Amino acid sequence: MKDSLRIALAQFDFPVGAVAGNAERIAGMIVDARDEYGADIVLFPELALSGYPPEDLLLRPSFLAECEAALQRIAAGVHGIVAVVGWPESAGAVLYNSASVLRDGRIEATYRKRELPNYAVFDERRYFEVDPDGGPCVFDVEGVPVGVVVCEDLWFPEPLAGTVEAGAQLVLVPNASPFERGKHAQRDALLAERTRETGAALAYLNLVGGQDSVVFDGASVVADGDGTVHPAAAAFTDQWLLVDYDTAGRRFTPVQWMDDGDESMDALAWRAIVRGIQDYFRKNGFSRAWLGLSGGIDSALVLALAVDALGAENVTAVRLPSRYTAGLSNDLAAEQCAALGVKLETVAIEPAFQGFLQALEPLFAGHEVDTTEENLQSRSRGALLMALSNKFGGLLLTTGNKSEYAVGYATIYGDMCGGYAPLKDLYKTEVFGLAKWRNTVGGAPVIPPAVISRPPSAELRANQVDQDSLPAYDVLDGILYRYVDQEQSREEIVAAGYAAEVVDRVLRLVRTSEWKRHQAAPGPKVSRRAFGRERRYPISNGFRH
Repeated sequence: MKDSLRIALAQFDFPVGAVAGNAERIAGMIVDARDEYGADIVLFPELALSGYPPEDLLLRPSFLAECEAALQRIAAGVHGIVAVVGWPESAGAVLYNSASVLRDGRIEATYRKRELPNYAVFDERRYFEVDPDGGPCVFDVEGVPVGVVVCEDLWFPEPLAGTVEAGAQLVLVPNASPFERGKHAQRDALLAERTRETGAALAYLNLVGGQDSVVFDGASVVADGDGTVHPAAAAFTDQWLLVDYDTAGRRFTPVQWMDDGDESMDALAWRAIVRGIQDYFRKNGFSRAWLGLSGGIDSALVLALAVDALGAENVTAVRLPSRYTAGLSNDLAAEQCAALGVKLETVAIEPAFQGFLQALEPLFAGHEVDTTEENLQSRSRGALLMALSNKFGGLLLTTGNKSEYAVGYATIYGDMCGGYAPLKDLYKTEVFGLAKWRNTVGGAPVIPPAVISRPPSAELRANQVDQDSLPAYDVLDGILYRYVDQEQSREEIVAAGYAAEVVDRVLRLVRTSEWKRHQAAPGPKVSRRAFGRERRYPISNGFRH
């Protein structure tokens, strides 16, 4: 048995559907791992060949055939190193989430994932099956017995225990595990528990990058056979990770391993959203962003995020003042753009608003002014922003937050217009917290302090503030967190100390706003329970509590 093995972990983004490009990269990276880094083993993330999650691409026979042909091409070029590559394996009418061991120009062995997640953002049982005859996958590398399990398998004791019983002392774990706040600590505790149970050393590699409404954080980690969990690799960062594995002590020594300087929840959430914006733009062919900048907290935070993600030169902010827009709002928008070096345009909405009112005047005659006219202002803004995006190119960012989407405090075809919603999974109280955190990082504040301190307002009527229509945000968000994220019942929320009439009102708003959320732009998941892909409720729904 060799005293030490060098393992290369490819913590990179492998875009969904880009099979030919992913295959070419993987083949080249295998050569780099061997020749540049001297690795004995190179590990790639779960379903790296197809990208994760490939969703209904897996229902296309031509896609599956391309994946199989690509894996065969990769395998043919593997010499002098062992590579483990994740891919969707079609076996007749059955599909498996597999990881194959490539060596000496061929596919030497294949492990088929045993635990298929079908909760939260995962739909694996829609596509994949468990091989009833499948067992552990253990292979020899320089006399060292090495096993492999895939992602969810690690969360159950049996797959790892069976792999160790089959002889493995080192187990590779390719993953595609999306980011959510607080998940790192849970994962590290799991790794420590599994290593203590089995005595096996674990090399846990996670995918990195944004894919529509999920963001994979990387943050790969290794755990020694005695339960020692090493510091995680830097999250949201594409990088080669190299470790030397001591076979006698079952311990890892990092060789090339950039870890995080700040693993606070706000720091990770900020980087998750920034990475989500970057990859959504890049993967969909956009380089320029537009957003309406109101002088309020939500649009100010989106502007700061967009600048961090895309660069100030690629972001254009637009003021859209109305008869109700305060002078302070215009001034704060200009102040932030000047501080960040962002181009600021101004388009008054009054002519468009008046055009709508005049067109509707014959039908509206005799009816009192109400929220209809307020929403027309928002829709005037939406139409103008979309026109700028269409005329000059680029993607419009929406600025709504999770609190607003939850209770419908957003105008469909108005401020909900746009292609990506960076704050979609942040409650309003979290928006304030993240803005305050960002102003402590990197020198001068990127969000004017007056934006953070002023009362939130839609400015759609005179002297309007959000709390005219909603409970105080700390109360609202407390109820929403319990109802949406923790799935508590009305009775449980009331028992937690919230007034029954307020709870009833908020829950009614959540139910009646489902139709709006179904039409909302995607945005990056950072919580345990995000709207959209993760929380999917029926629009027509008779359940009340």
